[in-house]
Amino acid sequence: MKNRFMNNRFKKNSVVNNRSMKKVSSLVIIALLILLIGRVGAFDDTAQSDEGSLVADLPIITEDAQRTISLLDKAVNHIKERGKDGVSDFATQSRFTDNELYVFALDTEGMFLASGGSSAGLIGDNVTNTPDTHGKLFFRDMIALAKEHGEGIVEYYWTNPVDSRGEPKRTLFKRVGEVIVAVGYYPSRSTDYQARAFLDEATKALITDEKDALTEFNHHESPFVKNDLYVFVLDKRTGVFLAHGATPYLVGKVFNIEGKPMVEDMLKLAEDTGRGEISYPWLNPTSGKVEKKHTYYRILDNKLVGVGYYQRAP
Repeated sequence: MKNRFMNNRFKKNSVVNNRSMKKVSSLVIIALLILLIGRVGAFDDTAQSDEGSLVADLPIITEDAQRTISLLDKAVNHIKERGKDGVSDFATQSRFTDNELYVFALDTEGMFLASGGSSAGLIGDNVTNTPDTHGKLFFRDMIALAKEHGEGIVEYYWTNPVDSRGEPKRTLFKRVGEVIVAVGYYPSRSTDYQARAFLDEATKALITDEKDALTEFNHHESPFVKNDLYVFVLDKRTGVFLAHGATPYLVGKVFNIEGKPMVEDMLKLAEDTGRGEISYPWLNPTSGKVEKKHTYYRILDNKLVGVGYYQRAP
């Protein structure tokens, strides 16, 4: 099946993932955020057109996102073949689960039809007024988007069975007739330890072969881009990006936050040891939201190399 999903066919995220997120001013960040959150690709009213505009709406293609879309494709095809009665198979057939991922379905009137996961307790309920853990009536958004566009992406807070916490969840869905088929995932988040280890690897690569390392840092399929972890390198004399794993188009631009160049402050923090750490707001490529980022960095000759992780909101 040739779907528009496949136009940006997901590549293995352990070595893949977008690494181009160029430093943008806060106005550009806000504009991009609005675009990512508000956009939904056009879809035939009968939901029979090629699948794919959802991919363009994802901030970054991760392994989890790839698995989600693959499972959603499978479930949508099943409903196209079996009709509404096929939703019961989502709860009974293992092919409609992928580890922590599962399929659920509701109709365009808000009746929850089926689930192969933790939301099974909602089956038989009208979920139009069911909120997420922050009070958002996200099912309403799903229904409205499904009716208007035939597909969409909705983000909300839901209890993650892994740690029983309300966490940000991203759900992709498609309408087939009056049935809305959906699969959601919890965007991955890197840790403090992983950021430090990634910086160690990047530093070694720069010392070994600077030219090759900079090329690798800017390549979205290299081992130096993984989920929300990526490497950036600055010219310490000018503050200009020499590499940026999430957004290579930032190369040649000055690293600034709300118009303030950052390299001078970073150099001051690292003047005694050649190392430093700093926090600032930055667009998370996996969530598509501006979040607090904590970055560790080192000074190597005339360069500053850094890796950061995004801190979970309290």
